[in-house]
Amino acid sequence: MMRVTLQSESQECGLACLVMVAAAHGLHLDLATLRRRFAVSIKGTSLAQLIRYAQSLEFTCRPLRLELDEIPQLRTPCILHWNLNHFVVLIKAQSGRLVILDPACGRQVLSQEEASRNFTGVALELSPNAEFVPAQHKPRLRLRTLIGRVIGLKRALGNIFVLAVALEMVALLSPQVTQWVVDGALVSADQHLLLLAVMGGCLLMLIDFVLRMAQDWMGLRLNQQLALQWSGNLFSHLLRLPWPFFEKRQLGDITARFQSLSAIRNILTNGAITVVIDSLVTLITLAMMILYSGALTGIVGVAVLLYAVLRLAFYHPLRNASEERIVLAARENSYFLESIRTVLPLKLFNMTSARLATWQNLMADVQNRDVTTQKMLLTFASFNTLIFGVEGMLLLYVGGLAVLEGSLSLGMLLAFLAYKSQFTGRASKLIDLGIEIRMLSLHAERLADIALEPIEPSSQWEIDVQLIEPNLEFRDVSFRYAEGEPWIIRNLSLTIVAGDSVAIVGASGCGKSTLFKLMLGLLQPTEGEVLIGGVPARQLGIDGLRSLIGVVMQEDQLFAGSLAENIACFAPQADQGKIEEVARDAFIHDTICQMPMGYQTLVAEMGSGLSGGQRQRVLLARALYKQPKILALDEATSQLDLHSERCVVHAMQRMPMTRISIAHRPETIALAHRIVRMEKGTIIDDLRLTAGPVSA
Repeated sequence: MMRVTLQSESQECGLACLVMVAAAHGLHLDLATLRRRFAVSIKGTSLAQLIRYAQSLEFTCRPLRLELDEIPQLRTPCILHWNLNHFVVLIKAQSGRLVILDPACGRQVLSQEEASRNFTGVALELSPNAEFVPAQHKPRLRLRTLIGRVIGLKRALGNIFVLAVALEMVALLSPQVTQWVVDGALVSADQHLLLLAVMGGCLLMLIDFVLRMAQDWMGLRLNQQLALQWSGNLFSHLLRLPWPFFEKRQLGDITARFQSLSAIRNILTNGAITVVIDSLVTLITLAMMILYSGALTGIVGVAVLLYAVLRLAFYHPLRNASEERIVLAARENSYFLESIRTVLPLKLFNMTSARLATWQNLMADVQNRDVTTQKMLLTFASFNTLIFGVEGMLLLYVGGLAVLEGSLSLGMLLAFLAYKSQFTGRASKLIDLGIEIRMLSLHAERLADIALEPIEPSSQWEIDVQLIEPNLEFRDVSFRYAEGEPWIIRNLSLTIVAGDSVAIVGASGCGKSTLFKLMLGLLQPTEGEVLIGGVPARQLGIDGLRSLIGVVMQEDQLFAGSLAENIACFAPQADQGKIEEVARDAFIHDTICQMPMGYQTLVAEMGSGLSGGQRQRVLLARALYKQPKILALDEATSQLDLHSERCVVHAMQRMPMTRISIAHRPETIALAHRIVRMEKGTIIDDLRLTAGPVSA
C-alpha cells in the first residue's frame, strides 16, 4: 500500500505528489530534498512546472484532459488537478470509487459524486523513462542532529539504569516468596515460617517502594532537563531560520512540529532508557518459566507471538492515522489562531458565522480522524483481550492437570503464573516500545523540517561594522522566488551614498518591498549582489548587516510589554534617557507622557491598544534606538497626519544617517532629496529634488 506524504507548506502539494509517485516506482525521496532542489514560490506550482520537475526526475509525462467517467482508464499512480489550486495522487479507480492520496489530509476514498465536486478535468500520467534508476535518497535522521548536545545525559541515564537493575532483582524474588508461603509454610502448617516469609515479602515491597520513588524522581528530573535543553536547542535553530521558511508555513503547523519533540522525549524517558533491563529480565523470566514447565511456557510464547503479529498489523494504519491527525489538527489550530487575530474584520464584514462554520468543519475532520483511530485501537484491544484471555484459560487447564498429576505443586504453578505475568508484561512492553521507536520516525521527519533546514548565513570574516560607511549599492540584482517564476526584480543597479534621503516609488507589485527585503537580508538575490559600504552583504553577515540598518516595515508589530521595553527592544539594561530622546525624534514623547503610566504603559499584544499613528511612531522610535547608520522605512509614516510627518522627517534630517523609504503619498515623497521610480522590477527614473549628497 502506498504511503501518503503530507505537505509541510501550503503550496508544495505538487512536490508531495511527486514524492509519492516516485516512491511507487522505487525512487524514495523526501520532501525536504525536493524542496531544496526545486524552489517553489509562495504562489504554488503550475502544471507546467510540475511536468518540468517530473522530467528532471527521469519521468515521461503525459498531461491529459478527460471526463470523470474516463478516470478508470488512467495509468495509476497518476496526479489529478484538484479544486483548481491543488494536486492529489490517484492510486485506484474502480467500482465507482476513487482512492486518492491527498497531501493536505491523507488517504481518502471518494464516490464519483464527491470526486466530481473537486476534479478539474486535468490529469498527469507519469512513467519512468530509460534513464530512471530506482534508489533510496532519503537522508538518515540522527537524533543528535535533531536535538543537539544534551549536558549531563549520560550520568542521569546511568543512575536510572542502576536503580532499574535493583528494581528488577526485587521483582524476580517476589514470586519465590509466594512459592515459599504455599509449598513451605502452608503445607507444613509452620506459622513461624509463614511469618518469616511474609516479613521478607514486606521488606521486598519496602525496598521496591524506595527504589521506585528514586527512579521516578530521577526520571522526572531527566524529563525536565531534556525538555529545557532540547526545546532550547530547537527553538534557537528555529529563530535563526530565514524569513521565507516562516512566510510559507502556517503558525499551527510550526507549533505542531515543535510539539513532536515532546513525543520523542516521552518515549525516551518513559521506556527506552530501561530497554536493556527489560530485555534481560524478559530472558531471565523466560528461563525460569521453562524450568517450571515447558508446555506452559509454549502457550505463553504463542500468545506473545500473536500479540507481536497483531501489533505489527496495526502499525501502518495507526501511523498513517497519527500523521493525518497531526496535520488536520495543525490546520484547525492555524485557522483558529487566525480567526482570533483577525476578529475585527470578521465582525466588520459579518463573517463570523461563515468563519465558525468553516472552523467546525475543520474540527469535524479532526474528530472523524480520531474516531477512525479509536475504532482501530478498540479492535486491537479486543483482539488483545481475546488472545490473553484464551491464554489464561489454557494455562489454568494445562497447569491444573499438571498439579493433579503431581508434576507441579500448587506453589510452583502460582510462581509460574507470577513469572508469566512479568514475562508477558515486559515482552509486551518491549514490543510496544519497538513500535513506538518505529513511530518516532514520524515525529523525527516532522522535526527534521525545522532542525535540518539551513539557517541564515553568517559571516566568515571579522568585520568592524562601525567602520562601514552607510553607502548602499545594488549591483545587477535580480530576484525571483523559483525557477520558471516571473522575475520580481531584474538587472537592477542602484547606488545610494551616505547621508542621502531616497524615496522609492512605483505602483503596487513593482518590486519595492522585495528590494527592501533583499537589502535587509530577508531574501537572497537570485543574481547579482548587494553591497554596504563597498562590502558584499554576504561578507558582512546577517547580524552585521542588520546592526547597520534600522527598519520599520509595513507588517511590523509591537510586543506585549511596556512602551519603554518596546522602544528599547527589551534590552536588558535600557537607557531611559536615550528612550526619551528617540521618542522625541519620533514625535511620540508628548503623547506617551500624557498616558497615565507614561513609558511604563503596557502595550496589548500586537500593539492593538494604540492607534495606527501612535503604533507607527513607537516603531520608528524603536528603529532609531539602535542608532543605525541606514534607516529603511516601508510606508512607515502612512498613518501620520501631515504635521506629525513633517516633524518626524525634519528630526531625522538632522541625524547623520542614510534614509531610504518606500512611499506613495505625495507629501512623503516631497520630503525626500531623491526619487527613484520603479516599474516591473526595474528603475525607470532617478530624479534628485534638492541639494544633497551626490551619487558617485
